[in-house]
This record gives sequence, structure tokens and C-alpha cells, in this order.
Amino acid sequence: MNDAERIRNAFERNRRALSLRPAMGQGTAVTRARMVDGLTCEVSEGDWNFKVDIGEKAGGNNQGPNPGVFGRGALATCLAITYLRWAAFKEVAIDALEVEVQADYDSRGEMGLDSDITPAYSEVRYLVTIESSAPESAVRQMVDEADEICSYLKVFAEPMRVTRTVQIQSPGSNSNH
Repeated sequence: MNDAERIRNAFERNRRALSLRPAMGQGTAVTRARMVDGLTCEVSEGDWNFKVDIGEKAGGNNQGPNPGVFGRGALATCLAITYLRWAAFKEVAIDALEVEVQADYDSRGEMGLDSDITPAYSEVRYLVTIESSAPESAVRQMVDEADEICSYLKVFAEPMRVTRTVQIQSPGSNSNH
């Protein structure tokens, strides 16, 4: 069984399961970031642990990529994975695929220097490069359809409700950390 067949089989199996039991696909993901050394964060979720930091010139320790790298990486990899899964499902041959994410920013916003400048990106673009023996029209249709179901593309492109809870504790009172 080649990669496309394996991906298609898993995708179809999961689609069938979710169509029969929609609640299987609903849940809450929990990721924790904990400060460990200056601005260095240790991020954990399930079996995964990694460090996020900023460069020394910005006051960090340069012990890991900065949050923007992970955010752009999340978008790029989610797009790539979604394209490959959808292509396998639609039986559109993909020989090579690359997604490049470009994000324009103005650091003055996150430094609080000008309230008219957003700390968010001012624009995000992505370039999809696909090598395929399939007809160009089939590849373009697959990409258009996949964009409609790509979760991180929606996270970047569509506003959503974000809520905050703040817990203030006295030093030493939290036995979990």
C-alpha cells in the first residue's frame, strides 16, 4: 500500500466513523505553556513537549523558535496536510507539495509604540507549489475544496470568540507547577 492509499483509507475510515458518531470528533484540546527560564516557555500537550523562546536581542534565551514560527508553521503544515489528505481522498496524484507562509508585521505594535499599529500580522499570504501528473483543473479544484476544510486557515482568516480567565495565586500555593 502506497502513502496515498494509506492516507485515503484512514481519511475515509475517519469520515465514516464521524458520520455515524459525530460526538467522536468533538473535544477540547489543552496546551500549556509554562515559563522556565526568563522568557523561555516549555510547551506541553499530551506526549509532546517543546520550547518556545525569543532571540537574545529581544531579551530571550534563543532556546527555541519564537511563537510566530510556530503560528506560521501551524498554518503551513495544516494546509499541506489538508491538501495531501484531500488529494488522496479525491484520488488526485501529488508527487511533491510545498506551502510557504509569508506574514507582514510591524513590531511597533507589539512594543506598544503606536496604538494605531496592530500587534497582529497586517497580511498573511501562502504560496502552494504542487507537482502533479493530474490535470491542472483537478489539482486546482482539490486545492479550492481543501482550503474550505483547513482548520488553521479558518483560524487565521475568520474571527472567533476568545475568552480569558485569570487566576492569581500566592507564591507556593500552586502544587501543580
